[in-house]
Amino acid sequence: MPIIIPYVPRTITVHLGLPAQWAENVTVEFPEYVKNVASSEIYPTWGISAIRANVLAIISFALNRVYTEFYPSRGYSFQITSTTQYDQKFIRGRNIFENISQVVDEIFNDYIRRQGFVEPLSAKFCNGTTSTCDGLSQWGSQSMALQGYNSVEILKHYYGGDIELVVEAPIRDITLSYPGSPLRLGDTGPDVVVVQAMLNRIAQNYPAIPKISPASGVFNQATRESVLVFQRTFYLVRDGVVGKATWYKLVYLYVGVLQLAELISKGQTFYAVQFQFPGILREGDRGGEVEVLQYMLSVLAELDSSIQAPAIDGIFGQATARAVRECQRKAGLLPDAVVDEETWNAIYDAFVQAEIFFQRDTVRAQSLGEEAVPVLASAPAEEAGRFADTPRLGQYPGRALELGDRDGVQWEQGGTLV
Repeated sequence: MPIIIPYVPRTITVHLGLPAQWAENVTVEFPEYVKNVASSEIYPTWGISAIRANVLAIISFALNRVYTEFYPSRGYSFQITSTTQYDQKFIRGRNIFENISQVVDEIFNDYIRRQGFVEPLSAKFCNGTTSTCDGLSQWGSQSMALQGYNSVEILKHYYGGDIELVVEAPIRDITLSYPGSPLRLGDTGPDVVVVQAMLNRIAQNYPAIPKISPASGVFNQATRESVLVFQRTFYLVRDGVVGKATWYKLVYLYVGVLQLAELISKGQTFYAVQFQFPGILREGDRGGEVEVLQYMLSVLAELDSSIQAPAIDGIFGQATARAVRECQRKAGLLPDAVVDEETWNAIYDAFVQAEIFFQRDTVRAQSLGEEAVPVLASAPAEEAGRFADTPRLGQYPGRALELGDRDGVQWEQGGTLV
């Protein structure tokens, strides 16, 4: 769950009552859900910037419920309720206002998040008259719209200047984070990394749970011991296996300790899962640690044509060795294809920096919409500044690119991109 990138669900299941109260569940298309809530919460006569700001808050709050698996992690079979006591007002079968419908159709797959955080903002709001809260004031947003503020300015006024808008997020069916089968001793892969990351973060609040180091994606004895203590602490069946009940208890507590479902969140960063040095790796080795290495190498290969991406198969063969040697040369290290701690850290540092800039510049480019290509091609002064702090990998080179041009990523010693 910690490394899921948010998406917009095609449908969302709404519980027509309080969470623990018996009530019907209805599944509706996500845009129709947003239209219903917006038509129930605000007035169609409001200014367009107020309507857009409120719709974005409604979308972001709902996506936060989906992303954090707020209700499924508690054993419920729905994503959100229809009551404002817990969530947002949804009235089954209500009429939808035409202008609100048009706004939702334009922006239903946009959402708010804090800069550097993954999760959609838990954008809580209240009407601002009979009730007040730390989030957006609905009537206050209308007052600002009448004063000429645009929707982003309204949102930043209420949620802070460190928010950003993600536009055109991917749309797909809801997929629960549980991998579908229990994880146990000997398993390897990304799902094991997720378990280890959740356990290590929860252990900061529950120090009796032993931390796992390195968190390398291998379900080893140390991971099993940590799972056993976790299960004992939270009254789960103590079998050392991460089945569905243990998985969702981990999700529930992970979301809780990071306050991901709160407006004031500690935030899920892009890199909560750190690929720690697993021990020396060399040609001939196999396993999950090698897969992690190959994944980092494959990302760097996307940026530098001199690095050839190896297959991510967990086998340290010749292709992996060649990629490691090239990375070592760029970092000023002995190109012996032996991944000691210094080599691992150089590759990891370059990988993290590249991923950070990828994510940030994606948001920037998305915010330009159809203007992204001409801005990056011509870089007018007023727009080029948006990308001025980007490393050479993504920064405007100072002239239009032409057929036959070539480029690559440069590294400083230590694996830093320049």
